[in-house]
Amino acid sequence: MEAGERDSGLRLTELLAAFSLATDLGMGQPMEHVLRSWAIAARLGDHLDVEPEERAALYYVATLAWVGCVADTPEVATWFGDDIAFRSDSYQVDFAGLPLLGFMLRHVGTGSPALQRLRLSANLVVTGGKGIQRGLMSHCLTTAQMAERLGLGADVCGPLQQMFTRWDGQGVPNDVCGDAIAFSMRLFHLADTVEVFHRAEGVDAAVAVARARRGTHFDPTIVDAFCAVAPEVLGDTAIEPDWNLVLTHEPGLQTRLTERELDTALEAMADFTDLRSPSRAGHSRAVAELAARAAADIGLARPAVVALRRAGLLHDIGLHGIPATILDKPGALSPSESERLRMHTYYTERMLSRPPALARIGAVASLAQERCDGSGYHRGLSGPAIPVTGRLLAAACAYRAMTEPRSYRPAMTAKQAAAELHAEVRAGRLDVDAVDSVLAAAGQRQGRRRAGPAGLTPREIEVLQLIARGASTRRVAEGLHITSKTAETHIERIYAKTGASTRSTITLFAMKNGLLDSFEPLDP
Repeated sequence: MEAGERDSGLRLTELLAAFSLATDLGMGQPMEHVLRSWAIAARLGDHLDVEPEERAALYYVATLAWVGCVADTPEVATWFGDDIAFRSDSYQVDFAGLPLLGFMLRHVGTGSPALQRLRLSANLVVTGGKGIQRGLMSHCLTTAQMAERLGLGADVCGPLQQMFTRWDGQGVPNDVCGDAIAFSMRLFHLADTVEVFHRAEGVDAAVAVARARRGTHFDPTIVDAFCAVAPEVLGDTAIEPDWNLVLTHEPGLQTRLTERELDTALEAMADFTDLRSPSRAGHSRAVAELAARAAADIGLARPAVVALRRAGLLHDIGLHGIPATILDKPGALSPSESERLRMHTYYTERMLSRPPALARIGAVASLAQERCDGSGYHRGLSGPAIPVTGRLLAAACAYRAMTEPRSYRPAMTAKQAAAELHAEVRAGRLDVDAVDSVLAAAGQRQGRRRAGPAGLTPREIEVLQLIARGASTRRVAEGLHITSKTAETHIERIYAKTGASTRSTITLFAMKNGLLDSFEPLDP
């Protein structure tokens, strides 16, 4: 049996349970909100005679439904400031009509100067929120794309594209309503909301919100069934389930991943994590590959190399709990913002803490920001307490971050990054052997590709690299010294050739095909 076909020891359901914890944080909810929502939907489905195969699909729909929120994070932050706070507050509003408009006007431009808030408010009213609707569609498309990459079928991918539909047809897209909405999504719509109200205020509050949105957001039949058995379906919030044990009792969710399938799933999670910030596109894959090459070059055993690569893919998963207003802040972070950012490695370790096969990856992934002198985070480890895999991951992450643009600085050249890493060694923060190994593994800068996937020309790849990093058409034109019309033509051809339709899907295409590895930043 080939190595890639061996049993990895993990089920896809376990992996998605872990990733759903990241989704919880991105939605401003306590960890396990998504899993509790799935349990509510599943128990309610039992009362509505859901078939066994539908029950399995329901789990994947529930755990993936909010994954696409990373796709529209930059846009949400532009409109409403702290994207996590905005999403958390959104549960309190029936998202349509005047209540929706009022909610958006109250949140638009949060944290921005008064004049900027006024401009955004005027734009929102004049355009009718068309830009926001495009963001919602981007969310649905990218979520369905992740499901496809995980090998899930139409019974999952189809419903995921209906995340923002409503029973009354006032959602997105508005031509899908009533029974045309997949039953699994109708169940999740209700469960996702009532879980929040039940956890905060009890059974009566959950029943009240279900009734208030009956026939608008929610399917009336599902609401009626829920209200009749609400205490049983909602369960006891004081009891903390062992979710791994719960999943073992679901017959349709027992398929194990092969080693190759596990790597594919982790790569998908890495790509979606990097979507939270345009400047981080491709970061996790690049860190994983660089750290793995360095580990192989110094003779680490293959299992350690594989584990390190997987840890590199997941080392930033905790960033789902950090608002875009912090990740993409153009200036220095305040002390409270810095402290919040430092929490992301703790989140990473927490999300990947179970089952044991995943915890071994998480134990390394959470070391990316530790430093040899004890100044790193979140554990503040030092010296021999940091294993060699952790030291390599820290050096690889630092090198890749330095050579990528950030909102507060341009990207460094490979030479500048090497000098910075050596300075970190002299200061005692990074391990000299790890730095030397990572720099050797980085090698000489590769030239640009002569031919690209989907028939992209070298110039189109240059343009693709820039727009994947968040550059506007005007910025592309200025950076490549071409006219705006020419840049626009290149962008249109890129979308046509790749079949992408949004910035997030084109970014995923670039990451999947390794087109960001040779990215060279524009001059500031």
